[in-house]
Amino acid sequence: MPALYEKIGGEKAVDAAVDIFYTKVINDPALSPFFDGIAMDRQKKMQKAFLTVAFGGPNNYSGRGMRAAHARPVAIGLNEKHFNKVAEHLQKTLLELNVPYDLIQEAMNIAASTKNDVLNQ
Repeated sequence: MPALYEKIGGEKAVDAAVDIFYTKVINDPALSPFFDGIAMDRQKKMQKAFLTVAFGGPNNYSGRGMRAAHARPVAIGLNEKHFNKVAEHLQKTLLELNVPYDLIQEAMNIAASTKNDVLNQ
């Protein structure tokens, strides 16, 4: 059975989703402060590699672990409210890209599974 990565369209789909997703996140006043001083080209590249792996695609991710990558945002106030807003933007992005509902649910379950690590809990 193909992985979510293949089901949603592979590299092109992940690339498109990350670009749309970060436009939403950066334009959200509750989330944009967490990206002050962040090189967004690098951030997008790392997110694309991470989602590829998380969705069952090829493992080319060489970034820090989830807890280390989010230590700075947590230190400046990242909490469950922010995590939920990010998840909402991911869901809206996938809807915008016409991803079928069952695949969106699969992606959201994967995202939810990262919550404790993202929030360093």
